[in-house]
Amino acid sequence: MADISTIRAEVRERAGKGAARATRRSGRVPAVIYGDKKDPVTISIDPNELNKYVKRGGFFSHAYSIELGSEKYTVVPRDVQLHPVTDRPIHLDFLRVNKDSRISVEVPIHFTNHEDSPGIKLGGVLNIVRHELELRVSPLAMPEFIEIDLTGKEIGDSIHISHVTLPEGTRPTITDRDFTIATVAAPTVAVVEEETTEVEGDEGGEDADGEAKKEEKKED
Repeated sequence: MADISTIRAEVRERAGKGAARATRRSGRVPAVIYGDKKDPVTISIDPNELNKYVKRGGFFSHAYSIELGSEKYTVVPRDVQLHPVTDRPIHLDFLRVNKDSRISVEVPIHFTNHEDSPGIKLGGVLNIVRHELELRVSPLAMPEFIEIDLTGKEIGDSIHISHVTLPEGTRPTITDRDFTIATVAAPTVAVVEEETTEVEGDEGGEDADGEAKKEEKKED
């Protein structure tokens, strides 16, 4: 389970594009908290505090506690709008959640023990079909990543979702098939055709004979 970090925020009195632009001009990032059958709350966040979470990776697979004065909201990020040039966040949407909520998130996959895979040792290639798994989870118990052990995997082996042990209370959003996550494929060997030039007779034989005959005529 990932730790729940606290993000300090301030209330924005007004909503709308004009108010959001004014918030950005003041040096803060506008955001909104919605969901849980409650009214939306418009807020602003210090960009320096926000960036340390956005840039560390796994931003969307973490729950956060937004501290708004005496109020605290448990949320998960659902959308981040970035500046087209600087890639800095310019607006965020947070979904308000509780212990009974269930949400869909994409969780990164970490493959371990490559050195213990006989197939990879023989030159096989790990062909990753899915780098992330979309899972239905409790927002208060979201896994930071899913680990898949490659120990014993041979060339030709496939890893399906049925081979993966998921945290308790977690399930894949795809339930109608045993989908493939990765395979250990045979090494790709580039075949280089060597061109062989066959030389018949003496090198330059015909030209040499011709030149010799010309020289004989000159001497005559």
